[in-house]
Amino acid sequence: MDEAGQKLRRARERLNLRVRDVELASQRISEKYKNTEFTVLINRVSEIENKGLVPSIYKLYALSAIYRLDFAEVLGWYGIDLAALPADALFADVSRTHAVGFQAPWHGDVTVPLSLDPGVDLRRTTYLSRAIQRWGTLSLMLLASLDPKERRYGFIGTDDWFMYPLLQPGSFVVIDETRRKVQADGWANEFDRPIYFLETREGFLCGWCSQNGDKLVLLPHPASGESPIILALPADVDVVGQVVGVAMVLDQGRRRRARS
Repeated sequence: MDEAGQKLRRARERLNLRVRDVELASQRISEKYKNTEFTVLINRVSEIENKGLVPSIYKLYALSAIYRLDFAEVLGWYGIDLAALPADALFADVSRTHAVGFQAPWHGDVTVPLSLDPGVDLRRTTYLSRAIQRWGTLSLMLLASLDPKERRYGFIGTDDWFMYPLLQPGSFVVIDETRRKVQADGWANEFDRPIYFLETREGFLCGWCSQNGDKLVLLPHPASGESPIILALPADVDVVGQVVGVAMVLDQGRRRRARS
């Protein structure tokens, strides 16, 4: 905390701001939002800079605004990494399938493989760790410049066996919101058939879909042992989008057999 305070002090001094200037500016922010929590008094500025006092989120926001600092970066000085939110969310074992509200962070760096063994054939199953010759870091700002399509994310509940074994419970799925129209045909096998992420009054569902007029039939994987679900469109269900990517653990079947 002392180091974070010193960084804030250096940021203030680079702008040639007195402690009194900071207090006055924070008071104006408080007046704007009609919330005195944004005010950083002179003695508080000193305690934050020199005694390791951790400011509240309101005061930290005010200091970030006054010092022209990126708020997410300043949170990082205090050990809060917003990019870790999706990973840390997995510590909560949520049994119901649900949508994920995290947005992709465009600050910081990500570790990526910079070069692969030129002899590797990516058409075949590969132990990728042995094929990577060199690792490096890439700024997430550069990824943002690629203008990727808008995506949403979902998590298959740890008790949701509806699409097992195609989608394991606990899977993390990527959803394309532009693909909301249910396809009636066009696939050759179960791996090609579109999987849809749905929102109902009771929560979220994920599976194959068949539409007949204003009726939407949610179809499970035959091996799951689950029954189809019939829903009324649009009264009972909204198609969030089509699942276009998935990350999952492959040993969930053992857990199911152990429970039974």
